Amino acid sequence: MSTSKEEQKDVATQQSTSASKKEQKQPLTRQERTDRWFQVITAIMLGVVALATAWSGYQATRWAGEQSTLYAQASALRVESTRASTLAGQYKLYDSISVNNWLNAYTQGNTKLAKIFERRFRPELQVAFTAWMATNPFTNPNAPPGPLFMPQYKVSLDEKANQLDAEAAKTFAEGQVAKEQGDAYVLNTVFLATVLFLTAMAENFTWNSIRAVILGIALVMLLFGVYHLIIYPVI
Repeated sequence: MSTSKEEQKDVATQQSTSASKKEQKQPLTRQERTDRWFQVITAIMLGVVALATAWSGYQATRWAGEQSTLYAQASALRVESTRASTLAGQYKLYDSISVNNWLNAYTQGNTKLAKIFERRFRPELQVAFTAWMATNPFTNPNAPPGPLFMPQYKVSLDEKANQLDAEAAKTFAEGQVAKEQGDAYVLNTVFLATVLFLTAMAENFTWNSIRAVILGIALVMLLFGVYHLIIYPVI
């Protein structure tokens, strides 16, 4: 009796095994194949959009840092330019006072005092003063009114201030370019986030036509976002 029961169990087991094999060998339906293709495409898109979003956000952060650095450099150059310009103005005031003191002593016939003031001239003023005296200013009515009006009179700090100001303007412009590039990466990150939203939303639809349309739109946007990452400069 027990033997017959064991035989019955073996037969039942063989039947279930053969039935499961038959079920496994059954071909997939068209809907199942379509669902699997959708799953594969969705998985690939999600992977690509995740990497692209991460890279775009990383570059946006880097460009924001570059913008801050350039703005700080531009501010420092502005400060140096202002300092040089202020000092140049002080030099001009000193030169003007020195020339006036020399003229007062010279016109009063105090040659000794005039020589003292002349020795106190700055080297840049001395060059202009020598050129001015060569024009016979006290007898030549066409002579410039003073050495400060001579083309030879230059204050080197003026040139330095102008150079620093130009460098500051250039650095600030580079900072604006970095800001615009960072904003472009931020916008591209939002764009890619929209792709992620559409891709996830497509999974909620069982109607293949709607899923295909949504995934098609998401794919086009993804390609557009990846294209931006290719053409955008990196830092």
